Amino acid sequence: MAQELYSVEQVASRLGLHVRTIRNYVRDGRLKAVRIGKQYRISRADLEEFTGAPAPLAAVDRPDRHVEASSIVHIDSVDRATADRLSTHIFGALNQPEAVRLRAETIYDEDRAVLKVIVVGDLPSTAELLRLIDLMAGQDQH
Repeated sequence: MAQELYSVEQVASRLGLHVRTIRNYVRDGRLKAVRIGKQYRISRADLEEFTGAPAPLAAVDRPDRHVEASSIVHIDSVDRATADRLSTHIFGALNQPEAVRLRAETIYDEDRAVLKVIVVGDLPSTAELLRLIDLMAGQDQH
């Protein structure tokens, strides 16, 4: 059976300590560890012995996964006034509380009458902003 090993960073995160503190514990012999290459690894059993409490079964510092989308929207046949209006609505949408993980930039090329919107954010917020852009861009055609 494979032994579960944790990095110094994972143990520091789990215990709420600085990485340097964990390294000092290892060097002082207070926390048992093995050296693999240039890094220390702490076994689950040694971590439990050190803390006096069971270590979690899952990875110690497994952060919540963050999924992000990057999109470029190209809107042609746009005059300056329309580009300004669309940009204002887009940036207004970014100021909403639910748009915390959402960023956008607009670039208007007056010679080509093209507005480009670059959107980066979490999937639900990006999808909502893209729907808004689609709705606004569609209204300008009528």
